[in-house]
Amino acid sequence: MAKPRKISDLSSEDAAYIAGIIDGEGTVTLVRKNKKENRRLAVTISNTEFDMLNWIKKKVNAGVIVNKHSTNGKWAEAFTYQVYNRQAYDLLSKTYTYMRSHKRKRAELALREYLKVTPRNGKYTPELLVKRNKFIEDFFKIRCSLKIGPVLN
Repeated sequence: MAKPRKISDLSSEDAAYIAGIIDGEGTVTLVRKNKKENRRLAVTISNTEFDMLNWIKKKVNAGVIVNKHSTNGKWAEAFTYQVYNRQAYDLLSKTYTYMRSHKRKRAELALREYLKVTPRNGKYTPELLVKRNKFIEDFFKIRCSLKIGPVLN
C-alpha cells in the first residue's frame, strides 16, 4: 500500500501564521460526503482573499481551493481551502501548538486518536467501531465557548 503524501515542512513563522488563519477563519472538523461514508478529518479555511489561500496551498503543498458560489450578487466572491485525511492530520501536527481557540483542543484530540481509530483499508472491527464512535462523540463535544465577560479597555 502506498504511503500517504505528506505536506511540506513549514518554518515556525509559516506554521504560526497558518495556525492563526485556521483559528480565525478555518475549521477543524470531521466530515463525510454522504451518510454511508465514514467521517474523515478536515481542515478548511474560507476567505475572500484567493491569494492568501493560494499562498497557504503552495506552502503546505497539499489541498485544494474551491469557489464558494454566492446567490447574492452583493457579496464578494469567496473561496475555501480544503485538506483532508492524513494530510489534514499532518498539517495539524505542524500548526496546533500555535493555535489558541477551541480548534487546538480538537487538533490535539485528532492527533492523539485519529490514526488509532482510522484504518487505512477502511475495514473496522466491531471493537474499533466502538472506539471510533467514541472519538467522534468526544471530538464534537469540543466547541467554541461563548462566555461573555467584561469588556476591557
